Amino acid sequence: MIEYTMRGTQTGVINGRSGSARPIEIDGALVATLDGVGALVAMAVRAGRAARTDLEVGICGEHGGEPRSIAFCHDIGLDYVSCSPYRVPVARLAAAHAALGAVGPSRSA
Repeated sequence: MIEYTMRGTQTGVINGRSGSARPIEIDGALVATLDGVGALVAMAVRAGRAARTDLEVGICGEHGGEPRSIAFCHDIGLDYVSCSPYRVPVARLAAAHAALGAVGPSRSA
């Protein structure tokens, strides 16, 4: 399921910066929209686990290394995220933050 995606070579053209090597600081392709695609992912996880309780579910790609997406994945109970090697340190820190936040007073454990 893809909401939309942009390759690095396409982002400059889409944003009127053809030939620019400057990356976009943040774009919607990195953060799943929680009201749209996120709701569909959560629904798919629930339905899948209702049919098969031992189902392991995760995401891969750039979403797997983006802290807000990692927190969302934790909240809906995904088993893992996978990302490119250079994003692993940030992903591990975000996963730790999500896990610690899950036991805090503002979230139910």
